[in-house]
Amino acid sequence: IAILKYRLYEIDVIINRAVVYGVLAAGVTIMYVGVVVGVGTLLGRRGSPALTIAAAVAIALLFQPLRTRARRFANRLVYGERATPYQVLSDFAERMAGTFNLEDVLQRTAEILAAGTGAMRVDVWLRIGDELRSVATWPTEAPPPDPVPLAVDGQLPSFPATERIVAVRHGAELLGALAIQKPPSEPLTLTEETLLEDLAAQAGLVLRNVRLTADLQASLEDLRASRRRLVEAQDQERRKIERNLHDGAQQQLVALSVQLGLLERVAQDPDRVKEMADRLRGALQDALDDLRDLARGIYPPLLADKGLAAALEAQARKAAVATTVDVDGIGRYPQEVEAAVYFCALEALQNVAKYAEASSASVRLTHRDGDLVFQIEDDGRGFDAAGAGRGSGLQGMADRLDAIGGTLTVRSAVGEGTLVSGSIGVGEAGRGD
Repeated sequence: IAILKYRLYEIDVIINRAVVYGVLAAGVTIMYVGVVVGVGTLLGRRGSPALTIAAAVAIALLFQPLRTRARRFANRLVYGERATPYQVLSDFAERMAGTFNLEDVLQRTAEILAAGTGAMRVDVWLRIGDELRSVATWPTEAPPPDPVPLAVDGQLPSFPATERIVAVRHGAELLGALAIQKPPSEPLTLTEETLLEDLAAQAGLVLRNVRLTADLQASLEDLRASRRRLVEAQDQERRKIERNLHDGAQQQLVALSVQLGLLERVAQDPDRVKEMADRLRGALQDALDDLRDLARGIYPPLLADKGLAAALEAQARKAAVATTVDVDGIGRYPQEVEAAVYFCALEALQNVAKYAEASSASVRLTHRDGDLVFQIEDDGRGFDAAGAGRGSGLQGMADRLDAIGGTLTVRSAVGEGTLVSGSIGVGEAGRGD
């Protein structure tokens, strides 16, 4: 009874084949007897060799249709309305070959697995980052489960409500999992266990393609969002420059124009002319200084002339917090690289002055394995980097670096200060220049 109930020792396969062979044997016997005995009796020639040949021909013609029907009968007898393991794998292969919609691929995988195991629930899990997310469920109306974080070693976590879960891998990479829940009265059989593992093995390439496509779509969305932020930042900078020009140099130049008009009225008074000329000279110098300050904000002359080392050392001397700079062995780099590192360092130092409540900060530049790496560290109060997210300043830094193929990393904890670091691939450029 236990062997039959739990289908031990592949008893279902044995019964299936026994039924098929039994039906075939009975069918062949009936056909032979029917032709040789039945027809021979009617014709009065039961011993005729022609009847034996006719019986053999009839058996040859009807054997394959009989075998197909015998298999269907045996499958229905052993598995009920459930698909056989071979049908499950065959159906899965056909679906994968003819389907390009990712959602349909995943949903059909869940349905096929349910059809082959008689499970009352099937979940297809996909690894996204450090957690597993359910991307397909059968039955479709069942609510999807919550995401589950991976175990510490990156392996499958425990699923208390799931009877059996099998990892889906591509090579050594964990891509997801297939999970089934059977009715309490129908434990998982050895055949179904084998089917689950076989299907998981075939699903590895499918989930890898799904994951690659999902990652590509996410990257495209991140790229679009980054471009939108860059465009918005450029628009804001244009408006800022426009305001600075309007409120600063433009107003000063307008005032100079008015005063030059007044100069004509006092042309006959040398003392008044000299006094007004001195005043105009001072106003002109102020306007020139404002324009120079504005130009420095767009691209500092010292950065263009002397490079990162000199520009960062100059900014460190003016910083509100005592700042040290370590840039030994750093030479010149492409303009876009120097600008990105310079303005990211300035943004980080401004954040130190505004929020960190630090007593000191440091700026360090190194050339490591073909990357220009910069680090800005402070001894301030720090913050929860994981929970706080990125503000507009940090996001702007990340976007600036991402635009030239760089990356930004922020490490901080409450009471432990903050480390902002970034890297840009530069090859051998700038090393020891």
